This record gives sequence, C-alpha cells and structure tokens, in this order.
Amino acid sequence: MQKKLEGKKCPSFKGETTGNVTVSEKDFAGKNLVIFFYPKDSTPGCTTEGQNFRDSYKDFQELNTEIIGVSRDTIKSHENFKSKQSFPFELLSDPDEKMCKSFDVMKMKSMYGREYMGVDRSTFLISAESKVIREWRSVKVKGHVDEVLEEVKNI
Repeated sequence: MQKKLEGKKCPSFKGETTGNVTVSEKDFAGKNLVIFFYPKDSTPGCTTEGQNFRDSYKDFQELNTEIIGVSRDTIKSHENFKSKQSFPFELLSDPDEKMCKSFDVMKMKSMYGREYMGVDRSTFLISAESKVIREWRSVKVKGHVDEVLEEVKNI
C-alpha cells in the first residue's frame, strides 16, 4: 500500500544533480516544484516523458515552477541523457534509493517472468510552501505533462 503524500509536507531530500550541484527541498522555497521519478535514462518512455517536460519547461517557468527529474542512474548517465535531449532542468541521481523511498515510488515489477524492485513512474507537485499538492502514480506518459501543467495553472 503506497502512502498518500497529498496535503502533507514535502519529504525532505538532498542529492547530487547534473551540473555538479547538490540540491534539497529547501532550495526550491518560494517556487512550485515538479519532481518526476522515472525508471531509467535513455529508455523510450523515460525519454518521451523528459522531452515533454522539456518542451513545456518555459510554460512551467512562467508559472514560478521548477522541474527536477529523479532516477537511480549515475550522474554520468544523467549528464549524457540531459545533454543528448537538451533538458533545461536538472536530473538528480538517487543510487541508494533514499529519495525514491521517502516518496514511496519503489514497487515490485516483473519483466520476462523475473520480479524485481523498480521505480514506479510517478510525479509530485510541490507548492511554494513545500506542501504536496498532487501526486500521480503509475504514470502513463501520453498526455501526462499537459495534465501536470493544468494542475500548476490552478494553484
């Protein structure tokens, strides 16, 4: 059973991102924040999701909203992914799954009959006051970024 975070304070986090920057939730005080968790750099669904956030980035910025992508990949992998896709936002590396666990996005998955723990594609909208306004879990990529942007417009 996944814990519901809507209406609660944003879980604290700290991690290394692309651009050799360490960020925490405190760095986004006074801004809305979209945190999207995705399974793996440079895979089809994750690439499309990142591109959709990239293509709408300016719209989010105009609404005082920052975006950060999170996966368990290394900074080197993130740097390559970010560069290749021209992402204007940072990607946070969470190899020890601390942030993934605090947002409760790890779940049992199955591929080719083998079960494993993996990242459940999830997005969280955090208010400028550091409260979780909305959470999307087990996200389907098509149309998702538009839905998140609509939610930001309603803040």
